[in-house]
Amino acid sequence: MEMKNENESLSESESGSLSKNESEAENESVSENKNERHDKSVQQILHDFHWQHPLVLVAEQSNEGFKAYCDGCGELLSAPCFTCIHCNYHLHKQCAEAPLEIPNHPLHPQHSDAGFFLRQRPHLDDDLVYGCALCKEKRNMFFYECKACYFSLDIKCAQLSSLFKFSQPFKHVIHKHPLTFIENPMTIKVLKRFNCFMCQEPFIDAIYICSSCPFIIHKKCLELPTKVNHPSHRIHSLFLNYSNSDCFCNLCQKEHSGYFYCCSLCHFNVNVRCSLLMSIVEDKKSHQHPFSLLWRQGSFICDACDTEGNYISYICLTCNFIVHKDCIQLPRIIKFSRHDHCIFHKYFLEDLTRQNCKICFNKVNLDHGSYSCRKLGCNYVVHVNCVLEDDDLYKVIEDEKQWEELYEKSIQSSIISVIEVNEAGEATKIEHFSHQHCLVLADKMDEEIDRKCNGCMLSISTLFYYCSECPFFLHKTCAELPSIKFHWFRHAKATLIFEDYLLCFLCRQHFSGFVYRLREWFICIRCAKVADTIECEGHQHFLFYDFKCREKCNGCGNDCWHGAFRCGKCRFALDFRCLTLPHSALHKIDEHMLNLTYDDDKEQCYCDICEQERDPNFWYYSCSICSTFAHPKCVLGEFPFLKDGMKWPYLDHPHRRDLKFFRNVESYSKCSDCGKLCPEEVIKCEKPTCNYITHYHCP
Repeated sequence: MEMKNENESLSESESGSLSKNESEAENESVSENKNERHDKSVQQILHDFHWQHPLVLVAEQSNEGFKAYCDGCGELLSAPCFTCIHCNYHLHKQCAEAPLEIPNHPLHPQHSDAGFFLRQRPHLDDDLVYGCALCKEKRNMFFYECKACYFSLDIKCAQLSSLFKFSQPFKHVIHKHPLTFIENPMTIKVLKRFNCFMCQEPFIDAIYICSSCPFIIHKKCLELPTKVNHPSHRIHSLFLNYSNSDCFCNLCQKEHSGYFYCCSLCHFNVNVRCSLLMSIVEDKKSHQHPFSLLWRQGSFICDACDTEGNYISYICLTCNFIVHKDCIQLPRIIKFSRHDHCIFHKYFLEDLTRQNCKICFNKVNLDHGSYSCRKLGCNYVVHVNCVLEDDDLYKVIEDEKQWEELYEKSIQSSIISVIEVNEAGEATKIEHFSHQHCLVLADKMDEEIDRKCNGCMLSISTLFYYCSECPFFLHKTCAELPSIKFHWFRHAKATLIFEDYLLCFLCRQHFSGFVYRLREWFICIRCAKVADTIECEGHQHFLFYDFKCREKCNGCGNDCWHGAFRCGKCRFALDFRCLTLPHSALHKIDEHMLNLTYDDDKEQCYCDICEQERDPNFWYYSCSICSTFAHPKCVLGEFPFLKDGMKWPYLDHPHRRDLKFFRNVESYSKCSDCGKLCPEEVIKCEKPTCNYITHYHCP
């Protein structure tokens, strides 16, 4: 931003030390500037809520990349505005010049003579301040508070008040507090996040609002008759009623609470939303023809979603379609997190043979509605209710081409630059964001050592990059991971980062290396590479991820609390922890590699490491040459994916910065806490004068 400061025009003599008289004159001038808050010629002001430094006027915004928020209204800053370059404090010009007092407000006629004074909310958790009477929110911003009580209005809502047409508050039988009429609620942006208390629909026309509690209602809902003759129940009249507990609506077949029309003689209930259905609905974004309401009761199969309905339907007379009331405005195009392309809603599919839903793996009826991909050669088809079940897994798309362009631009490589390439076009020397030195491509180790990839913490066995200056290795596939990707677990961008110690949200393993941050979750690279539909060596059928699966994992026997990969043909389930186990591993008990094994014919089995009984139904590691058998946890240890030598500042120790984690130690030292030998997985102090060593679980 370009800032104009009147001090720049001062000469060197004027900007020097001021005499006593000059000081007093300046103080008087500042005082006048503070009082004359609306003087347009003033280029710098002292604000009552920021008296430490003057705020300088920024008339034009020259830096388009600069983003800041107004400390008065909380909205994105734009010129003209006042700003403090010392404190990063900003105010819109309108907020900076807002009057310190206003006489009254039509929403609060109870104390019309008291007036309102401007306050600054000290903190979001300040319990002495109530939420805004208009937008119902409690935000960290300027607000006006009644001098006689705690009634308050955000500065933005107070500024918008001139656009409203308020009525005098009045009492209504439907609510215990007085209600105020607002003719045009669309001017209040925050109200878009609320729904009508009665019908649960958004606010697009006149409303009544309560200034004492979060009660907002459509004008049309407040004026609903208490008695109606409804076409869905012709034999008796229906009366308006209210219930705090759930009641069953005979029209939408769903439980509801709040206001509803009922016939006590027939136990027939209709929630207010269903009673106000439009007779004609037209939305060309979803369907090219209008739908007409049909009140008649009768069982039908919805042409939009291929599920049954038995009341309230809409019909398209042109296409001869009959659909649920909730299906008349299905999104035409969506981007589903579990598929790479956009998918389209169609009422029937002509060019496909029998297909199974790629989510539940049950049959899709091609004569009724479904979502499918129209890319050539892609036969992706899903049920409507399967794909729309979770709002976090899809996004409504207006334009397929526009979304694909944005998608391609968002995908970036984690390789910073390619320095050298070979004749085949492969990058043989690169700079990578995860390491400070250049990395060189290789296909085998110079020495037979079990090296771990610093990205996924698995053994190096294929093409890899190494650092010639320090022991750092990356699989070629790990080095080429995109820095930003869309993961199928949620419809959101996942960002690649490099960390020493985190807990994976999916497999619940502690790990080092690459991690994709997906909103508030961290997903290790092993889990991030897994697709939502897979083939697994431990099972003969395809497995697909089911978010609702609560079966026991067939790999370890533990409960799958947060979904699992399951089979659509038999009761087989697998959690992320077992699915991402290394296929082979080394252990000092055997000179050969131990391979992950999925079945066992033995009736009674033991682990050769812990010498405890082993359940033959669960996965284990074995060596067919030496007949070695062991639990996965005994072979891999408690932290198989943590980096040796990583800092461990999680213990109360005088040298916390020198504590490091080691999977194996050279000498069998005694634990400083329990006195037993420490052969594996220890925390050790690397300070030369300290001999502290402990098991990870002892402190």
